Amino acid sequence: MTLALGRHTFGDDDTLMMAIVNRTPDSFFDKGATWAEDAAFARVAEVVAQGAEIVDIGGIKAAPGVEISAAEEKARVVDFVARVRAEWPGLVISVDTWRAEVGAAVCEAGADVLNDAWGGADPELVDVAAQWGAAIVCTHTGGVTPRTRPYRIEYDDVVASAIADTVAYAERALAAGVARESIVIDPAHDFGKNTFHSLEVTRRLGEMVATGWPVLVSLSNKDFVGETLGMEVGERLLGTLAATSVCALAGARIYRVHQVVETRQTVDMVWSIAGRRPPLRAIRGLQ
Repeated sequence: MTLALGRHTFGDDDTLMMAIVNRTPDSFFDKGATWAEDAAFARVAEVVAQGAEIVDIGGIKAAPGVEISAAEEKARVVDFVARVRAEWPGLVISVDTWRAEVGAAVCEAGADVLNDAWGGADPELVDVAAQWGAAIVCTHTGGVTPRTRPYRIEYDDVVASAIADTVAYAERALAAGVARESIVIDPAHDFGKNTFHSLEVTRRLGEMVATGWPVLVSLSNKDFVGETLGMEVGERLLGTLAATSVCALAGARIYRVHQVVETRQTVDMVWSIAGRRPPLRAIRGLQ
């Protein structure tokens, strides 16, 4: 399915790297390395040079912590989005927010995608996406409250739940006026899930791809990788890439990542194995 992410379009067989840029002082992976605006701007320059098609800018960490008001979230991301848009007109800018108020402000500043990590907690976010012609990412969280950790959450079938909830969200976005080619679904590994749930979603990701909606996966350095391998944050790259390979084979289109180069090579290799992408050079045994 062709993707339209704001003012940018991508072909049916394109895979996209969505590089994470945190405008927070307390992010779990980079520990606030890009909290300062100039540091975050340098991070954008770095990932663009590495080939990322999308940057995903976030003003609130997902984990529990200090309450961040909508005004504070906007202060962290709106002007920064405008600065990035001015510097890189051809870059897809995504903003990780669940709040419609913030979504409207970042779209006005130049954002192309609203990445709702909390599964439609603010029902008006789809209306904002429709009003501004933005794309939206529809996630599955099992109904948990934003910025809370799951506790003993249970599903009869976690994949069936992920499909039902994300497709319902996608259809609600479509009804609100978001273009079909601008709607993406995401099983949301770790969000509203324990490690067993995230492993099952990974193993059965093809069922989500089979819905016909483009699938985004956010696997990078997640807790399910760390718990599976007994690795702390900062030691999870190989496990992340293994999970990425499984999702790539299933046909995921967008990969939200910390490490762009390694993920790009992994996805390209798997897509070539799957027959979706030709090798860049194939002369062995032919010359």
